[in-house]
Amino acid sequence: MTKAYPTIVALSSGAGRAGVAVVRVSGERVRFAVETIAGSVPEARKAAYRALRDPEGAVIDHGLVLFFPAPASFTGEDVAEFHIHGSRAVLSRLLSVLTALPGLRLAEPGEFTRRAFEAGKLDLAVVEGLADLIDSETEWQRKQALRQMEGALGQAAAAWRSGLIEAMMLLEAEIDFSDEGDVSGPLIVEAVARAQGVLGSLQVALGSFSAGERVREGFVVVLAGPPNAGKSSLLNALARRDVAIVSPIAGTTRDAIEVRLDLGGIPVLLVDTAGLRDSVDEIEAEGVRRARQKAAQADLVLRLRPPDSVPEREESGATEISVATKLDLGGRARPGEIGVSAMTGVGLPELIELIASRLGKLGQTEPALVTRERQRVALADAAAAIERAALLSHDHPELMAEELRLAVRGLERLIGKVDVEDVLDSLFSGFCIGK
Repeated sequence: MTKAYPTIVALSSGAGRAGVAVVRVSGERVRFAVETIAGSVPEARKAAYRALRDPEGAVIDHGLVLFFPAPASFTGEDVAEFHIHGSRAVLSRLLSVLTALPGLRLAEPGEFTRRAFEAGKLDLAVVEGLADLIDSETEWQRKQALRQMEGALGQAAAAWRSGLIEAMMLLEAEIDFSDEGDVSGPLIVEAVARAQGVLGSLQVALGSFSAGERVREGFVVVLAGPPNAGKSSLLNALARRDVAIVSPIAGTTRDAIEVRLDLGGIPVLLVDTAGLRDSVDEIEAEGVRRARQKAAQADLVLRLRPPDSVPEREESGATEISVATKLDLGGRARPGEIGVSAMTGVGLPELIELIASRLGKLGQTEPALVTRERQRVALADAAAAIERAALLSHDHPELMAEELRLAVRGLERLIGKVDVEDVLDSLFSGFCIGK
């Protein structure tokens, strides 16, 4: 790494009382820090049990010390880890002693990962996958983030880039040797064919974006129905806590109430909405308008029907599940409905299974390759440039080559080789301090 950085220190494990905590150090003065605290630097990548002492020789704690020499470390710099007891007092003392050493300071959020990126250890798509893996809450999110972190998108981008560069080389040959009969003509046809092959693959990847974004953000499931249909009670039952106020008074819910859930391993944003009815109350009427808007934007609508009422149909445009509520109060499911009781739990497992099944059909069998808007824009720009190149007359190979160069630049932007400074600060600030 050519750029000189200060040596950074941070707690890399979870904050708070724990059996074991990990403090990570990275930079040029790691050896000095380890020698000062632990007496000597242990053999690379082998844990050594040491007494950790402050500069006066007083023992802070006993724990394991590991050393990872540059460049074969996460950041590309010398890295050390102190595995100690997770007491607040122990952590506070060790961190204060380390940061008091000359040339050491506390790390900023995401600074370890940013150094790994700038050292070429990770591309930007892998960094985004790592961020998503840390934030993952469901099995679908874990699988998708792990695929990103393992470099699936970066590997695909490298293959696409290689294909476009080969096409550009053919066009360059056409430009340089256009006067030679055995070189010109067919080269442009072959170049266009290779570029269009890349374009087809790009379009398939772009097609996965909607599902990938939904897995990251959560599928939107809206509870809709008339007042007192049991929407808030069902929300609380599915969330397993009191999220919404439940009352026999009609029109209690005025605005949308949202809660994030893991339903069968699928990330869900469950939305309770105002009861659908005509109202002269301006606030309730606005709530009803918003409820209909939420339903129109949802991935799935649970259309609730209370006992002694007939099903009401409202066109939302979303996939719907008809739910008969309050089975404990005499409610009965009609054909095509699933019956539930939020009070007793009857029917809830079957409803969760049905929700997961319906949302599973909206997703994909394989984790999506494109999961962020930044990635989608970069790929869309590359695809558009290839399309423009294919439409150009074969009499202008130099213009075709320029369009393909722009496509290559879009792919390089995707993995962070160019034009990414404006997204780096935002991305890395979302990491925890010790990552």
